[in-house]
Order: sequence, then structure tokens, then C-alpha cells
Amino acid sequence: MRAIYWIDPVLFLGFGGYVFSQWQWNVRYLVGIGIAVVSFVVWMVARVQLGKSFSVRAQAKALVTKGLYSKFRHPIYLFGGLAFAGLFLAWGELIPALAYSVLICPTQIVRSRKEEAVLEKAFGKEYRQYKASTWF
Repeated sequence: MRAIYWIDPVLFLGFGGYVFSQWQWNVRYLVGIGIAVVSFVVWMVARVQLGKSFSVRAQAKALVTKGLYSKFRHPIYLFGGLAFAGLFLAWGELIPALAYSVLICPTQIVRSRKEEAVLEKAFGKEYRQYKASTWF
């Protein structure tokens, strides 16, 4: 079951390998690759900082409020999305980028809301104070 935890970074690296193999010397490509690389690194830092609290389904193991989580409630969703957006920008194909946006972004919003409900139920006032002090 632990393998499912790493499916999104593996998909990113596979897609990233493909996009990188299509190397282009233009601003769109270079900006996209830059966004993808920086966002991927921050995304992985967020996963490490979440530690054992990381789960596929919403669970209230611990309220993580340090590191990236001191500024963002959902840095994994935020920077994972930015990493993929960077790859789509570099790739330059509009239809797959729009399909990704229409399918994945709403799914991540629903997941984040479920997580917030679980955390609020488990941690109550402490979570509400944390939520008020962070962005997304």
C-alpha cells in the first residue's frame, strides 16, 4: 500500500522525462522547466515535513504546523500542481494542459476540503487558529 504514496511523484518524473527529452531553446520551455523543477523540490520538501502524517485518505494523525505548513495548509497540492503546470507549460500542448486542469484541480480542492473537515473535527479550535494563520 505504501507504493501508492509515491504514484504522483513517479508520474511527474516520467512525464518530466518525456518533456525534458523534447528540449527547446525558447522562453516558454525554459520558464516551464524552471517552474517544474523548483516546484517539485518544494513539493518533496512538503512531503518530508508532513512525515508520518502523510496519507492517501484524509486522516488526523497530527497537526503539522512547522516548515512550509506554517504558511500553507496544503503545500503538497499547491506545489504538486505548480510542478505539473510547469511541465505542461514547457511541453506547450494546450489540450492536455486544459484536461489536466479540469480533472485534477477540482479533485485536489475536494480532497483539501475533506482533509480540513477531518482536521477540524479532530483538533477543533487549534486547527481553526492554524487555518486562520495560513494560506490555501
